Amino acid sequence: MFHVPRKMLTEWSKLSVRHLLSRSETRADLSCLYYSAAAYKSMAALTFGLTLVRHGETKYNKEGLLQGQGIDSVLSEIGLQQAEAAGCYLKDVEFTNVFVSDMLRAQQTAETIVKHNSSCSALQMVCDPLLKEKSFGIAEGRRVQELIEMAQAAGQPFTDFTPPKGETHEQVKERVKEFLEKMLQQIGAERWRDRGGDETSASAPPKPSPVVGQADDGVRGIPVHTLVVTHGVVIHVAVRFFVEELHCSLPSDFDRAHMFSLSPNTGLCRFILTMTKEDDRFKLSGIRCVFLNRRDHVIQNGAR
Repeated sequence: MFHVPRKMLTEWSKLSVRHLLSRSETRADLSCLYYSAAAYKSMAALTFGLTLVRHGETKYNKEGLLQGQGIDSVLSEIGLQQAEAAGCYLKDVEFTNVFVSDMLRAQQTAETIVKHNSSCSALQMVCDPLLKEKSFGIAEGRRVQELIEMAQAAGQPFTDFTPPKGETHEQVKERVKEFLEKMLQQIGAERWRDRGGDETSASAPPKPSPVVGQADDGVRGIPVHTLVVTHGVVIHVAVRFFVEELHCSLPSDFDRAHMFSLSPNTGLCRFILTMTKEDDRFKLSGIRCVFLNRRDHVIQNGAR
């Protein structure tokens, strides 16, 4: 098959195919040329940022009690300060989409972050029940230590243990996967045109920007950036799914021993995702981690 070098693609608007082929080449070769162009064109991709934020502290968090889905508590005074700190930290980071759990503690956190950010002023904050916290069944309202002891008795890690009438790790992961698919389709439909000036220039994702401890690490120069405010276990499950099943690449200096630690209240995780379009559907084609469980804003503002 006749393959066309990438540099020649931009010249096709200036040169006729007739000049690219010698007279001895057949009509079949001409068809291959057009096929190669179509195949290359279909490789166009959209790269976007995804920032996950855990909600601020609640009274239940402070007292070491499980909330899950059955207890829809509001932020404590410290939690409100944490949300304010997160909002101030992210105030100059541009977002194009905002998704949030339908639980009060997450909504309060998201509303506080959004009010500080001018790029969010015209955005609709989408509340999605797929982002709600894991159900802890009969353990909701009890001390976290009790759940840890129940998990130890069952010989399972705390994060994987399912108390009676609770939600399993797999069930939470299915919600994460369903949300990710829905998010991809929505962002693709809304933002595909933002991927670049032409099909060929967008086929290669932008080079990673350096991570230097700034609020916009990883998303400088990326025109599409999604904010998701959700819960500790949901973020934990999402990170594990990204790393273990989607083969998410990690920073070279990353502390793998704490990779799956529970995010602190208003902790930030950021990923860069790349999607492609096939038959009017958008597919995830790559994912890398920028940072996990960042809490610089909480430390700087003393809201711990």
